[in-house]
Amino acid sequence: MKKALFIDRDGTILVEPPTDYQVDSFEKFAFIPKSITNLARIYREMDYEFVMVTNQDGLGTDSYPEHTFWPYQNKMLEILESEGIKFDEILIDRSFEHEGLETRKPGIGMMKNYLAGEYDLANSYVIGDRQTDVKLAQNLGAQAIFIGEASADGAALSTTNWDEIYTFLKQQRTGRTARVRRSTSETDIQVDLNLDGTGKSNIQTGIGFFDHMLEQVARHGKVDLTIQVKGDLHIDEHHTIEDTGLALGEAFLQALGDKRGISRYGFFILPMDEALAQVAIDFSGRPWTVWQAEFKREKVGGMPTEMFFHFFKSFSDTARANLNIKVEGDNEHHKIEAIFKGFARAIRMAVERNLQDTSIPSTKGTL
Repeated sequence: MKKALFIDRDGTILVEPPTDYQVDSFEKFAFIPKSITNLARIYREMDYEFVMVTNQDGLGTDSYPEHTFWPYQNKMLEILESEGIKFDEILIDRSFEHEGLETRKPGIGMMKNYLAGEYDLANSYVIGDRQTDVKLAQNLGAQAIFIGEASADGAALSTTNWDEIYTFLKQQRTGRTARVRRSTSETDIQVDLNLDGTGKSNIQTGIGFFDHMLEQVARHGKVDLTIQVKGDLHIDEHHTIEDTGLALGEAFLQALGDKRGISRYGFFILPMDEALAQVAIDFSGRPWTVWQAEFKREKVGGMPTEMFFHFFKSFSDTARANLNIKVEGDNEHHKIEAIFKGFARAIRMAVERNLQDTSIPSTKGTL
């Protein structure tokens, strides 16, 4: 579905004109700082339609002659188009507030075609500098970005800086999430992943120690992670652990998308008492696993130690990542937990992205 930015004019793109605005006084014609630069970036990098929605009280009457509006309007559009910015539609209401017309913001009379079901209004935004713009968003079922010194109730973002508007929209449009469902005769697994989360987790694999380790991935990787597993534990733990690794790796592959702007490489050395784990990862598009870890116990917390390598190998295969893990120490619990925490921290570094960078971190141009 299509998404739109419904953008106010005065006070949002142009500096609010004085009441004595005359056609021969172009020195009063000015853009809001950084509005052109960021509108161009949004237009170029995101797939919103641009719709200008403005109230021009009494335009065409003696109190507001046409010739005191259109030269500025046309000059504004000319400058914006020179930077590659084009509006798909320009909606101008000419009524006075006391008339109470539905076409006047925050009314939606001019915007009925956007309610026909072709637009994802829940993920569209109204950008403006007045409470009527916030109310317009509510009436449309859209979200609001308020430009002003004070915060506005009901706005998803309140700011005076167009750089912040760009960054906010970039984050919303490039949300790195994934949902993976893996269902076989042996396991039924669902993984929900948000790479830009806060470390929240809800893990239920049926293996307590495994749950605890996967919670470390969420917490120390700063990703939100939900994993629900129904596995054939009445046989043994093998399929549950292996298939969870496969599903989790696939979720990372999906959430990373084309990997534009990410660091790509991550590495971490993590001490835990006498144990020391070294983990490095490269989301290169090529699976490879190096494992230098030995365990003397058959199980830790009910989880077979031989399955730890199998989990990371499965993750590497479906995430298409190089993964290098080494651990030394005496306490098996410490060694395993250090590996998972180091793995999480390495991931956190590798998936970090620069929103200003739209390049793919490879000379090949693809990962």
